[in-house]
Amino acid sequence: MSNNGNPTPNTLEGGSHQAAPAPSRPYWIGIGLMVIGAVWLVNAYGLPQGARYAAVGPGLFVTISGAALLVLGAVLVLQIWRGESFQPQDAEDAVADAKMDKRAFLTALVAVAVPVATMGPLGMPFTATLSFVLVANAFGSRRWWLDLICGAILACASWFLFSQLGLQLGRFFPPLGF
Repeated sequence: MSNNGNPTPNTLEGGSHQAAPAPSRPYWIGIGLMVIGAVWLVNAYGLPQGARYAAVGPGLFVTISGAALLVLGAVLVLQIWRGESFQPQDAEDAVADAKMDKRAFLTALVAVAVPVATMGPLGMPFTATLSFVLVANAFGSRRWWLDLICGAILACASWFLFSQLGLQLGRFFPPLGF
């Protein structure tokens, strides 16, 4: 058949239509997850697994998390191999076809990286407050002063409670010496 002189492919009779492209198989996601889990396990090997507070050492949770990442990465690779599709899905307040918000992503990335640079010199409460404000901003909050107050309350309460449990989180605010 033709439509205005242009041939239309007849898909019902096996016409000249092209085959749909094969779905991509992002194995790299599962492999990356397994690599992260392996790095955690290697680093956990050097940490004490027990004999700390309540017989739980700092390495135990890192070991459990690393093993879980390895298993979940393997499950993800298996699902990809079996043909599981990873299509964006509409959520309650998100559109599947929306482009990534790079500003929000970079803000969240900075929030994750901030503790590496500030935990030692500025202490846990200040670092946690700053990370809270950045993550809230990445999720769309524009009331930074409210985020600052909420983050400071949560960070101070966490520092106090963990200190009462005997965990050593360092000084409250090292620049001032307390």
